[in-house]
Amino acid sequence: MSARQILVAVILMTANAWEPARAGDTSFAKSGLAAIYSYKGGKTASGEAANPANLTAAHRSLPFGTMVRVINSKNGRSVVVRINDCGPFGRSRVIDVTPAAARELGFSGLVTVNLEVVDR
Repeated sequence: MSARQILVAVILMTANAWEPARAGDTSFAKSGLAAIYSYKGGKTASGEAANPANLTAAHRSLPFGTMVRVINSKNGRSVVVRINDCGPFGRSRVIDVTPAAARELGFSGLVTVNLEVVDR
């Protein structure tokens, strides 16, 4: 197989990864690192005012308004957040959450989490 054929095969196999997740779609469930972020006084990519007290988050591929359950793998605590921003920009992270969401999850810094789409 040529390098070009392999590249085409990989692109075709990952094409489904670009489809928006649906509520209850367990194929979207992901795990990885979460971090805390806050842009107090600024605007998110969705255009709304950033508020660190809201249960919101940034995700690379989920559409704005998607509700996601974030589960702290270390302590089992969970919170449902609404995606309202793009990111995280650090490749090692799967989601950035507001300080309010981090408090609900019981972490500071970085933590391993599981993500589940709840509603779109």
